Amino acid sequence: MEDTAKPAPTADTAPGASPRPRALVLWRLLALFYDLWPALALWMLTALPFVLLDVATHGGDTRHNIAPYSPMGWLLWLACWIVTGLYATVSWHRGGQTLGMRPWRLRLQADDGGLPTMRQLWLRYAVGTLSLLAGGLGFWWAWFDRDRLAWHDRASGTRLVRRDKH
Repeated sequence: MEDTAKPAPTADTAPGASPRPRALVLWRLLALFYDLWPALALWMLTALPFVLLDVATHGGDTRHNIAPYSPMGWLLWLACWIVTGLYATVSWHRGGQTLGMRPWRLRLQADDGGLPTMRQLWLRYAVGTLSLLAGGLGFWWAWFDRDRLAWHDRASGTRLVRRDKH
């Protein structure tokens, strides 16, 4: 398999200039959507002990919900964020891909082409979270970036490449 980090020249490149890489925004969004499903399953498993604890502390009332802005509610959100981060960073570290990246032939690598460190991966996840909270602005930024990198790519020293079909 070959990386397509340097695709064929496009209309926006001058003759003789090195070609601009593709932004991969659509592929990133498709991979995120695909990864939403395993993340939802992980969130349900993560929420289970919180729900059981809430039921136990409210006299067995199974119709009681965890209050949205309560300490337990915030702790649940934090636990879900950490579990999702573990899913992403461990997947990237083990094979450069999450489940959602596989069908679209996306692979994560360090800028030098090697494997990113866990520090780079967690930084990528944290900045990617901020990007999503900003309405996805960091993802859309890849359309304008000279190297077609999203905020989390640039911040972490990583990049996505799309593999050719073999």
